[in-house]
Amino acid sequence: MPRTAQPKEPTSYEQALSELDRLVVQMEGGQLPLDQLLDGYRRGAELLEYCRGRLQAVEAQVKVLDDGQLKSWPAS
Repeated sequence: MPRTAQPKEPTSYEQALSELDRLVVQMEGGQLPLDQLLDGYRRGAELLEYCRGRLQAVEAQVKVLDDGQLKSWPAS
C-alpha cells in the first residue's frame, strides 16, 4: 500500500498546536486503525518538535531583548 505524501511543516506555532490538538482527540477516541494511529503518533512527535523549537527561538529572542536575562512574567 503506497504511503501518502509527507505532511508539510506548519506555517505557525498556532497552526501546529491546533493540528496537534486534533491528533490527540482522534487518538484518544480509540477508533483509529493501528497504521493511522502510528502515523498520528509520528506526526504528533514532529509537531511537538516544531512547537518546542519555536518556543526556544522565542525564548532566545526575549533573552537578547532583556540583556541576556530571562525574566519572569509578573502575575496578574
